[in-house]
Amino acid sequence: MTRFDDLLQPDRGQTARAIEAIAPGDHDGWLARQSSRTKAMLAAQGFRGKPGHHATLPGEGEDWRIVAVVEDGPWSLAGLSAALPAGTYRVEGHEGGELGWLLGQYRFDRYRRGEDDGARILLTRDAAAIAETVALAGATAQVRDLVNTPASDCGPADLEAAAEALATRHGGTVTVRRGDELERGYPMIHAVGHAAARNRAPRLIELVWGDTTAPRIALVGKGVSFDTGGLDIKPSSGMRLMKKDMGGAAHALALAELVMAARLPVRLHLLIPAVENAISGDAFRPGDVLRSRKGLTVENTNTDAEGRLILADALTRAGEEKPELILDFATLTGAARVALGPDLPPLFSDDEALARDLLTAGERTYDPLWRLPLWNGYDELLKSDIADMVNAPEGGFAGAITAALFLRRFVPAGIPWAHLDVFAWRPGARPGRPKGGDAYGLRAAFAVLKQRYSG
Repeated sequence: MTRFDDLLQPDRGQTARAIEAIAPGDHDGWLARQSSRTKAMLAAQGFRGKPGHHATLPGEGEDWRIVAVVEDGPWSLAGLSAALPAGTYRVEGHEGGELGWLLGQYRFDRYRRGEDDGARILLTRDAAAIAETVALAGATAQVRDLVNTPASDCGPADLEAAAEALATRHGGTVTVRRGDELERGYPMIHAVGHAAARNRAPRLIELVWGDTTAPRIALVGKGVSFDTGGLDIKPSSGMRLMKKDMGGAAHALALAELVMAARLPVRLHLLIPAVENAISGDAFRPGDVLRSRKGLTVENTNTDAEGRLILADALTRAGEEKPELILDFATLTGAARVALGPDLPPLFSDDEALARDLLTAGERTYDPLWRLPLWNGYDELLKSDIADMVNAPEGGFAGAITAALFLRRFVPAGIPWAHLDVFAWRPGARPGRPKGGDAYGLRAAFAVLKQRYSG
């Protein structure tokens, strides 16, 4: 994983290369004040007043400096850190952008190693924020690394190993139920995962951390390490990116890391139902009626709507401990992408205060969420002729909403709960955000937890 620890350092007057930051609206006035020689050098480098443009200008002797057009926000310096030579830099005329500076240097190099061209170190006056910024960058990189890793190297056992490593770092305790052990207590997790090979057996991974007397919070992440669609098999085009179907688990692991690293005064309960939705003679079938941990029966109308099944058992388990807050992350529905695209995760919650806090935090951290309704009128779409409910209504109407309504039935009444239907993938590159796995809603969720439990 990309290490960020030394890339952001407090500014104590060290020798550093200057980056002169210019706001887009100030470019013309700034340019008018420059000498003819400077203007010619800028023109030769194609420098314009557009965000992301930068140019190199000579100083005295061997000295040189950077001029750059930057906007506000966490990604304002991301393009620079990826483009500049190795060295130490100090930004003049601009505050913020440290997170983007770090993540602009993220690389997923597990399978292909490029030449190490050195680190770009940024000096910052906001020394108090360094630790949290580095932690946020590290958590984002963790999500990216897990999602980018192919299923051959990131199966249920690997998610278990990630939880064990997390517990070791921070002093938590991990409990795992695997394979046929799940059949009695977690029958839907077992049903979805038991067609996989023995070394990829399903499991429920639980990590607990923190003072037993502290407020209890639960984080739940969908951990489908690969999704064939089951017997309702996906076409090859739909299966291509299904290594990312454990993106919810990656988010929950990363958020748990942030909570523990910040030593928030909570009793943390992390739950990851980890399965591979495989195809074999032992696979669960369309039309099967599954019994859940809660006791509700579910008519399986689509084996490709498996994520909500495993989450249902995990949410039931989380609710049994009576937490005061439950957050779940899941790469749950294509309908969410149709409605809001890849960058904007839908947020579902019946708790007005929690929804408001998450939306506000999303705006403040440039990590936006968009609330969709848990519309009670669509609850009837989950009716079954032979069981308590179906897992996937016919017709596909309001698919993200009906999936959230399905999950809601497994959350105890009165417990604040929010469901984030994240894509966990960036289909096109942007500064600091390469194509591939990515975190959505992570900074917003951590901001809410920190606000509520920072003491």
